[in-house]
Amino acid sequence: MAAGGSLQGVERRGLMFVLSSPSGAGKSTLSRMLIERMPGLSMSVSATTRSMRPGEIEGEHYHFIDKAMFDGMVKNDEFLEYAPVFDNHYGTPRKPVEEALASGQDVLFDIDWQGTQQLREKARDDVVSVFILPPSAPDLEKRLHTRAQDSHDVIRGRMSRASHELSHWAEYDYVVTNRDVDVAYTEVATILQAERLKRERQTGLSTFVRELQRQLEK
Repeated sequence: MAAGGSLQGVERRGLMFVLSSPSGAGKSTLSRMLIERMPGLSMSVSATTRSMRPGEIEGEHYHFIDKAMFDGMVKNDEFLEYAPVFDNHYGTPRKPVEEALASGQDVLFDIDWQGTQQLREKARDDVVSVFILPPSAPDLEKRLHTRAQDSHDVIRGRMSRASHELSHWAEYDYVVTNRDVDVAYTEVATILQAERLKRERQTGLSTFVRELQRQLEK
């Protein structure tokens, strides 16, 4: 098999691979594992109006822009999806994603259900979405406490929002329950591999098969 999971000599259009989950269910961990282990997959880099935090790198963690530039990009339809988050704005620049897809590279998105809806509206055929479920409510709460990043009040708020986020599970193409992160990773990676092999994504397949037929008929 060639890089990206296609037949040797067959070109393939890339796909947008979306992972969504309630906070603490494991999508960020699974995203990191996919980027480390799956060739031909890159992480989508969002633009944001918030300030850069210590340790963050421009163009790697985010594209840091001001509000005027962000508004201009919205006006010019330069985002695949965007949304306000508290006092800041976040969005996925369209151009680098479309260039990656055209070159046969896949792009990974760690976004919520609202961002996923926007992606579907603009590029339905290129989007594959996976919703990550926690195995239970107590397990989710335990994971949020284990991270030791938030106060008890913040964790209660995250648990409340998780119920709303879970209500959108049926809008996704696939659902994976993260009981064990290694098992969940295998399931998510298998979904990506299968989607890469879909006939409609292998843009050079007709030519490849015709050439095989020609060779066989000699």
